[in-house]
Formats: sequence, C-alpha cells, structure tokens
Amino acid sequence: MAKTAPMRLIELMIMKEDVDSVIEYLGKKAVFQFYSRLNDVSTNSPNSSRDVFEKLQVVRSYLNISDNNDYSENAVSPGDDDFAKAGEVIGAVDELRERELKAAEELNRLKDAYKEALSFSNLKVSYSELEHLSFLTMRIGKIDPAVYEDLQMALGDRVILVPLGEDKSRIMAACSRKARFALDTELKKFGFVQLEIPKDFKGIPDDMLEGMKNEIASQESAIKLLEEERTSYAKTHADDVLKLLEQFSIGMQVQNLRDKLESTELVYRISGWIPVAESDNLIKELDNLTKGRIAVRQYQPSEVAAVRNGREEVPVKLSHGKFIKSFEGILFSYGAPKYGTIDPTPFVAIFFTLLFGIMFGDAGQGLVFVIVGLLLHFNLVKIGGWNKYGLVFISIGVSSTIMGLLTGEFFTNDELLKPFAYFVTGLFVGKENAFAPILHLMPSDDTLALVFIFFGFTLSVGFVINSLGLILNFLNNIALKRYGNAFFGKTGLCGACFFWYVVVLAIRIAGFKHKIAVYDWVVIGITLLGVFFAHPLERLLEHEKPVFENGLFAGIIEGVVELLEVVSNYLSNTVSFLRVGAFALAHVVLGYIIFEMNKLVGGVGGFAVILLGNVVVIVLEGMIVAIQVLRLQYYEFFSKFFNETGVEFKPFQFKYK
Repeated sequence: MAKTAPMRLIELMIMKEDVDSVIEYLGKKAVFQFYSRLNDVSTNSPNSSRDVFEKLQVVRSYLNISDNNDYSENAVSPGDDDFAKAGEVIGAVDELRERELKAAEELNRLKDAYKEALSFSNLKVSYSELEHLSFLTMRIGKIDPAVYEDLQMALGDRVILVPLGEDKSRIMAACSRKARFALDTELKKFGFVQLEIPKDFKGIPDDMLEGMKNEIASQESAIKLLEEERTSYAKTHADDVLKLLEQFSIGMQVQNLRDKLESTELVYRISGWIPVAESDNLIKELDNLTKGRIAVRQYQPSEVAAVRNGREEVPVKLSHGKFIKSFEGILFSYGAPKYGTIDPTPFVAIFFTLLFGIMFGDAGQGLVFVIVGLLLHFNLVKIGGWNKYGLVFISIGVSSTIMGLLTGEFFTNDELLKPFAYFVTGLFVGKENAFAPILHLMPSDDTLALVFIFFGFTLSVGFVINSLGLILNFLNNIALKRYGNAFFGKTGLCGACFFWYVVVLAIRIAGFKHKIAVYDWVVIGITLLGVFFAHPLERLLEHEKPVFENGLFAGIIEGVVELLEVVSNYLSNTVSFLRVGAFALAHVVLGYIIFEMNKLVGGVGGFAVILLGNVVVIVLEGMIVAIQVLRLQYYEFFSKFFNETGVEFKPFQFKYK
C-alpha cells in the first residue's frame, strides 16, 4: 500500500545577489514549502514592483484589456528595461487619459452654458426695464426641478412663477415690491440661487444658440477621436501590458518574500520542506543557477527537533496519476492523513465510483456525466474550480452506465436495452431462457427475493469498506509506533476482531444453522476485554503510570462507555450501507414512474415529461446520491482511521490573482 510521499527539510544559505533568482526559481518550481519563521512585513512597506503593478492595472482597466488569468510559460521577474518600458506605457496612457478628462470637462462646460442660454431664450424684454418697474420685483435664478411644484404652492397667488427652461431648472419669479422680502425668504427655503443678469439683456439670439450647439458637436467629435486613439493604443499595446503585468506580479511577490527572510548583510537563509523525489534535482539546479554560490543541508524529519517533540507537523504530499489525483479534493476536504501513514485516496476513488454507480444506475444519465466530465477534463467548458474533477465525473458516469445496463434503464426507458439484456443473459443460460433486465430491482412478487439479495450485497460492500478502514487504522498506528492504539480500543485490533467474529457468527447462524458455542463467547469476551480496558492497556504498553490515570472507578466507567460505543457504532456503520440499496431501488422506481407518465400523456407532452424528469433526476438526485456517498466515506470509512489529521503540503508558488 502506498504511503504519503517521503519529505526532507532542506536549509539554503544564499548570497544577497542570488536571493531574487532563487526565490523566483522556487516559485516557478512549486515543490518547496517554507519552514522558516518568516518576518511580518507591512503591506505598506516599499515595494517598487507592486507600485508599478498597481499602476499597470489602472492602465489595463482604462484601456479595457481583459486581465490575465494565470502566468504564461515564459513569465519572468522584471529587469531594468522592463521598469523603463512600464514607465513609458504608464506615462503615455496617463497623458492620453488627461486629455480625455480635459475634453470631457470642456464638453460638460459647453453643455451647461448652452442649457443656461437656452433657459433665457424666451426672455425678450430688457431686464433693466423690468427691474425699474416701481411696482414689480423680479428674481431670476436656478432651483432643483423636483421642488418646482412645491415652490409654486408655497408662493401661491402672491407671486408669478415662470419656468425659463423646459426642465424647470431656471425660473423667473415676479411679485409686488411689498412682498419682495417674503419672496426672498421662500426662495431661500427651496435652495434658490440667483443669477447675475446683464442690465441690457433681452434673451439669447438664435445665431448664438446655434453657434454654441456647433461647439458642442465639435467637442464631441474631439472626444470620439480620443476614444478611437485609446482603442488603437489598446490594440497595439495589449500584449505588452499583459506581459508587464505578469512580470511585475512575480517581481512584487519575490520582493515581498525576500523582505520576510532571515538575513545578514550578505547572506539570506531559507529552509523548507520538499519531497525526496524532487530534492536532488532541485539542489542541482539551484547550484547551477547560483554558479555554486549556495550551501545546502538536508534533514530527515526525525532529525528536526520541532517534529520530534510534536510542535511541528511534516507536511503531507500525495503522489498519484491523473485519475486518482482527481479524488484528492474529496480527501483533503475532510483532512490530510498523518505523515508516514497509508494514503487512502485510491480507496476513496474506488469506493466513490462504485457506490455512486450502484445508487444511480441509468445508462443514458450515466453517459451525461461522462460527457460533462470530458468537457471539464479537456477544458472545453470552464466552471470555476470544477474542471479538476473532470475525471471524477467520467468515472461515476461510467459506473452509472454499467449499472444502467444491468438494470435495463436508458433515460428511464426500460425497453431500449432489452435486446442487450437478452443477448448477455443468453450467453449464460441459453437463448430460450434469456431474460431482461439482467438485474431486476423493480419490486414485485417474483423479484422480492432478488431485492433482498441485492440489499445483502450492499451490506457486504459496507462490511468490506468498514474492514478496510480498521486495517488501515492498525497499519497506520504500527507505522507511527502507537502500539496501544493499534491493538486496543474500538477501532484497534481488538475492536476489529470483535466486529469480524460477530459477522462470521451471524452468517453461521443464519446460513448454516449453527448454534452459539462456548468458544464463541470466549473469543467475543477476550476481544471485548481489549476494548473495555483499552486506555489502561495502552498506558501499560507505553510504560506510563499510573495505569488507571483517573482511578479504577473512572476506568471502569470509561470501559463501559467503550463497550456501548463499539456495539452501537459497528451496528450503525453496517446498517448504514442499507441506504445504498434503498437509493438504488428508489432510482429504479422513480425511473419507472417517469416512463409510465410518458406513456400515459403521450405525444409532445410525453416527451416533455421524459425531458423534465431526466433533468430533475440528473441534477437533484445526482447531488443527493453524491452527498450520501460522501457521508458513507466520511462517517463509516474515515472514522475508523482518521482519528487525527496531518498538514497538507502547500508549496510556495506564484499566484497572479
């Protein structure tokens, strides 16, 4: 059985002139997890690459260029020429943007002036003549159009209110000179701003208004030319901008990490974990990169004091092919295994595929999962972080398709696969005795016995999964030299032997009519004693005193609890796998209902029933079955050996976003 990948702690002593290139190499190689206690560096600390990167992001956004998602293969940190080139691009874009802003401001000024002039275009009497009227007071100014109606109601019949523009943002108010103070008070309440009007003003000539319109049109054309210039610049410089963003993204991460390292005036110290399989190649390449100006020391995990005393966990790396690797996410969502223990991912892949197929048996619906998996695996469709699970979808799709061929379902239709079933069964029982489907799960008087046999099969699958979890627990504890945990307790060898013996005893009684003998009670009693006194026996084996840590009475109470747990847990863990058969049966029944409704409705309506029914089954039942499979893995399988988790290996690597 494969264990977690062996690791080494390496310590690098690097000259100051080489540290940036070494950090860049480690970030691209992505096989090195820092162990050094990195210093805290404020995000406000000077970082020239970060400053340029942020300015380039403003440039990219202004030019409407789509951002990078990740680095290209040849991305490197910036050199002096790149800083100069970035400065040129930033300067050119800043100048273009400044011209656009000024042009936009000028356009807004012209529009405001035109709007102002338009408001007074219907005032054809000299303003000085109106102002000199002894009986009349005039006020001309601006208000918020939203308050025009309220102002009119507040002024009432005492004041004549005249809108000068179509939007009522400019008004003229006239009243008797006796009411001028009341007028000013009311206008002030409504935010009135008085305009300065020339004494001889008689309105805006039409030719002046036309001239202002022409100026606006001319300015709009100038802005359009600037926009075209921006579009043209974006097309010709998009690749340069994106390349510079890559470079300065790497550069700012290199500088940020360098500032956190332990160092003297001339030497930097880096230490971290690396898989043994990568160590020789990494050391050789670093030696070539620095032209021999590097000192390297390697340590076994057992040689690291922090690991020996339990303060530091050795990070866990799993080594798999593409198929098994696609199931790592399921494992790590629960937790990483302890370093040096057996890697359970291959078992997760097998059990997840098997259990999903049993519970979701339909050849047509299975092919849908296969197609979805192919689209995700080859990145023909990108859906968040789901593409890494493409092979998972393919595997469960194949499993569901095989189960569908056995149960005779193809998109809930139980007629299309009958020729295939007759052909397969005919190979074993002869053509004259051939039958369909191969596995008949639809409950009836004739198939009831077969359904019970199927439920027995699912219990057998559960027994295998539970047993494998117990075996892994024993082997892991032996590897970690925790012999007490390996032999005693409900998940130790004593608990496992109790479980296995009781299952064999039940088969003997049910299948072979055996009676319980004295030796049966002896074996069961011995195994339960190992469970009852698990903790005292563990302390005795580890030479810890006192044997009963909290006294004899507390030890007895703890033993009783252990006995209750071992019986209840193994019973529930086994019975829990009946849900596999129940979901398989429910899937068949649901498919039968959908197919019968299709025949009942017929025509276009029947096709709609089939289409909608299959969509609901694939989406909703698919999610429910996946959750149930995860539950069986987490609570029935992992609970046997995942008593504590390790630390996942997360190598340092550059991240664009």
